[in-house]
Amino acid sequence: MIIRELELVEEVSSQLGKSVTIFGSARIRPDNPVFQLARQVAYELATSGYTVISGGGPGIMRAASEGAREAGGPAVGFNISLPFEPPNIGLQDVSLTFDNFFTRKLAFARCSHGFIAMPGGMGTLDELFDILTLIQTQKLKPRPIALVGSDFWVGLLSWMREQLVLRGLVSAEEVDAIGVFDTAQQVCTFFQSEAQVTERLCHSV
Repeated sequence: MIIRELELVEEVSSQLGKSVTIFGSARIRPDNPVFQLARQVAYELATSGYTVISGGGPGIMRAASEGAREAGGPAVGFNISLPFEPPNIGLQDVSLTFDNFFTRKLAFARCSHGFIAMPGGMGTLDELFDILTLIQTQKLKPRPIALVGSDFWVGLLSWMREQLVLRGLVSAEEVDAIGVFDTAQQVCTFFQSEAQVTERLCHSV
């Protein structure tokens, strides 16, 4: 089963092109402004030519799929098989369902050129810090990471600077590289500017 999941990740990764993953809570309802913001973020990214990847579930993940589809772009869902949360694949143009969290995480890392974290709980924090760890340890090339909703994320970033940076556990540059935004247009501009920086670095090698 694990080998087959890894094979599917490789097959899909070659088909997606320029992609961004959106993480966020499955518990956020469609009438929540955060849901609408996630939908708008996905819309703007898809309009700009990005493939939008999400975890494939309800909440923020559904908002990402809705926004991408509304813009005419593909919506990709990397679902996880859970007894209390059936996969929601109706809006997914590309759909993979994983039995294992670690192969699903590998799929996000393997297929994404950037990452967005909307407000979320344990799963969102786990996914965010997994990507940050892979970049810090150079297992993953640096990718743009954006946190959306400054009021939600400011406390975490302050704690990272006051506890992790000041104790020498991470560098200030690692924390400062994380973008924090409140609008979909800001997020899209961030990814476009980061893509230009990456392209210049590649041409200079």
